[in-house]
Amino acid sequence: MARRWTDGHSAPVLCVAAAGGPEGLLASGAEGGEVTVWNQEGAPLAQLKLQATEDVTSAVFLPSAPGTLYVSHGETVSVLDPRNLKGPVEELHVGEDEINALSLNEMGTLLAAADDSGAVRVVELESGKVSRTLRRHTNICSSVAFRPQRPQSLVSAGLDMQLMLWSLQKARPLWVLNLQEVMEEEEDCRQTPGQLFNPPLVHCVSVAACGNVMACAAEDGRVHVLRAGGGSRPERQVSLQAHSQGASQAHFLSFLSHPYWLATGGNDGRVALWDVSESGAAIEGKSKPSGPPRRRRPKGRSKPKAQATAPARAVAQATAPALQEDQGEDEATGADPSPQTPSPAGPRLSINHGDKVNWVCPAVLKGEPSLLVADQGSVLSMYSLSTL
Repeated sequence: MARRWTDGHSAPVLCVAAAGGPEGLLASGAEGGEVTVWNQEGAPLAQLKLQATEDVTSAVFLPSAPGTLYVSHGETVSVLDPRNLKGPVEELHVGEDEINALSLNEMGTLLAAADDSGAVRVVELESGKVSRTLRRHTNICSSVAFRPQRPQSLVSAGLDMQLMLWSLQKARPLWVLNLQEVMEEEEDCRQTPGQLFNPPLVHCVSVAACGNVMACAAEDGRVHVLRAGGGSRPERQVSLQAHSQGASQAHFLSFLSHPYWLATGGNDGRVALWDVSESGAAIEGKSKPSGPPRRRRPKGRSKPKAQATAPARAVAQATAPALQEDQGEDEATGADPSPQTPSPAGPRLSINHGDKVNWVCPAVLKGEPSLLVADQGSVLSMYSLSTL
């Protein structure tokens, strides 16, 4: 049974963030510029309304100073003091396009913002200035995540169906994974009964605490789990048929028995918890990619185009050749567990939440491992994971 967190919003909640720590606060953002700060018992402590015409699309706490909260709304990132929520302490204007997602590196020195132009803009927090703009996505960049243990590296994903690994020392991605091509290569790929065809537009990307294992939630209902590796493409990649409709959320949990627990949410109104240490993507070491080999196309034949039913803005562009990643980066990391099972049979926990999921936020609340879920309503739902 879910516990309901009420009285925090009057509009649908779009994002949730947890500061962590025994007394860590939580924050949620909603349509119409609403921001609410909560305690761990689900009581709203403070509320603020930013620009009423702009939705709050992302919220993140500064890891090194959990008293600082960053929220995106429209083209602006507002810096807030959650204990004195009277207005922005500072406003960062990072671009001219609407921001969809924020991510902070674990040192708390850099902020990445993914926007509608397809760019990822990296802000140096000490100066408040954009230090680098990463441009390669050919459609909306919907999600971005810094890699733990690698403060100068991040991954981005977008509605061009592409996942990209970046090093901030380079102007181009180290590799690009086109999920449309991945799905074309999987000969056993079939749409589930009753599911309309949807291209794998990527809505959310997350990186496990090791910094090497990634997961992205896609519109085709699948959650793609992969290992970064040190070459020009991921070493391993597996696809979980996680949801019967579009998968909107994928977030790794760092507070359970190992760092490869993954929470997902979807448009089918379900929330699931997966143990992806059972998938080949979570195994440490060098090997060939787990996906099927690339098929050679006969000369003179053009690549099949995306289905005409896909939105015009989301038609996939041909992926340029991926670039080689620095080999030493991942080899310096300690070994991860080496599970024996080739792929997970199904979720360890499946919750019929009942409404389209906007956000899933893992959190430890009063010592209890939990998931906070935001949907199309103004109420947050808290699910306990203490039985695991």
